[in-house]
Amino acid sequence: MSMITERPVSNSAGQPPVRTATETSAVARRDVRAVVAAYVTLTKPRIVELLLVTTVPAMMLADGGLPSLWLVAVVLVGGSLAAGAASVINCYIDRDIDQLMRRTKRRPLPAHTVSPRNALIFGLVLATVSVAMMAVFTNLLAAALTLAAIVYYDVVYTLWLKRTTTANTFWGGACGAAPVLIGWAAVTGTLAPAAWALFAVVFFWQMPHFYPLAMKYKDDYARAGIPMLPVVASTRRVNAEIIGFAWLTVASSLAVWPLGMSLIYGVPAVVVGAIFVVEAHKLARRVARGQAVKPMRLFHWSTTYLTILFAAVALDALI
Repeated sequence: MSMITERPVSNSAGQPPVRTATETSAVARRDVRAVVAAYVTLTKPRIVELLLVTTVPAMMLADGGLPSLWLVAVVLVGGSLAAGAASVINCYIDRDIDQLMRRTKRRPLPAHTVSPRNALIFGLVLATVSVAMMAVFTNLLAAALTLAAIVYYDVVYTLWLKRTTTANTFWGGACGAAPVLIGWAAVTGTLAPAAWALFAVVFFWQMPHFYPLAMKYKDDYARAGIPMLPVVASTRRVNAEIIGFAWLTVASSLAVWPLGMSLIYGVPAVVVGAIFVVEAHKLARRVARGQAVKPMRLFHWSTTYLTILFAAVALDALI
């Protein structure tokens, strides 16, 4: 007996074709995948990855080796959920300006892939689960720092600082550096000087990391009325701050060296720190000479710098 596969056909009235059961199921699967992808996008996975790059090495340094894999897993999952929660709520708050910026108008909320109400619920659920995980499986200090980071990022930075001051990136830097403290606290239940030194590295690093990105998209920020420094200040001042904070980043990284670190950390810190500062000065020189600015070169190198530096922290702690 031959098998005949039905295909969608239009009826005589010109109505849409009728899908087969197989086609309906395929469409449903595509819709589910699209919705799941939209919710994942709201969590800004690339930011989560960058935060975790600093967390695990900080835990290893706090432990003086490799902490229990269970604790590492809890902090990684809890930290990922916390960072994702902060990003989702950030997308909910910023949905009005995201639709004005070319860089962000395709995000799920401006694109109406996810409703604002569902996004807010999703973010609050992630936040609750992350803080609960840290409280139950690590300690209260780590949980409190996790909650504080989420609240600071969404309430203090996103709702207030981002829209009102050119110093928004500086003051918002505490959120990006918080995972270092959270990881350290999860291991020891305290915060040692080395933890604060690593915090300073990530805190100061965020200006030479983010300002080049803001330089590239300054028209977007201007269109949305966000007073990022490159929007309201001269390029000369922006470059001066990039250079200044690059030097502070490297100085903070070198301050970590005498706090129990060896040459395994010290040599890479000096080498990549020198390259980082040189790249910051090169950006300023290109601007001064009227050449193509290419700010994303420093943006991408800054990510490489932080990755190598914290890899050196982890290696030193292991050896």
